Amino acid sequence: MESMPGPNPKNSAVRQRRNRRSTTAMLASQEGMRKRIPSLPKLENREWQPMTRAWWRDIWHSPMAAEYLHADIHALYRLATLIDDFWVKPTQGMAAEIRLQQQAFGLTPLDRRRLEWTVAQAETAKQSKGHGQQPPVDRPVIADPRDLLKNDVIVVPEPGRKFVGEAKLPN
Repeated sequence: MESMPGPNPKNSAVRQRRNRRSTTAMLASQEGMRKRIPSLPKLENREWQPMTRAWWRDIWHSPMAAEYLHADIHALYRLATLIDDFWVKPTQGMAAEIRLQQQAFGLTPLDRRRLEWTVAQAETAKQSKGHGQQPPVDRPVIADPRDLLKNDVIVVPEPGRKFVGEAKLPN
């Protein structure tokens, strides 16, 4: 038996690309996993806004809180200060800075997607719904896609389906 021509494959330990996902994490869906929520810092001349306090509780009761390290709390304090200032005097610039700073903590669905974090609750819901697919509808399927080119027939394709349905043009 002859071997395939060409060089032998590299050892997997030597390969440069391993396509590893360094940030992938499955986040538990149970809220309140954290035993103790860090308190907001006591700052001079600052009474924390109720919306800021609610946001602080929400992030520490969220599934993402399990991924936060002790070193992350300082950046979260800065973000809390920005959010508190926003509730006092909202500006577009402040909203942009908050959006930029919260990306690092997976606080929006898009940020979680970028960090490759998956919430277990969302994963099971997706599986139970069949990944968002709709059940098939009984409609006649046009056998010849070239019917699209005929002048007297309008074929209406549906997204994700073969050419379905037809209507005659009036003469």
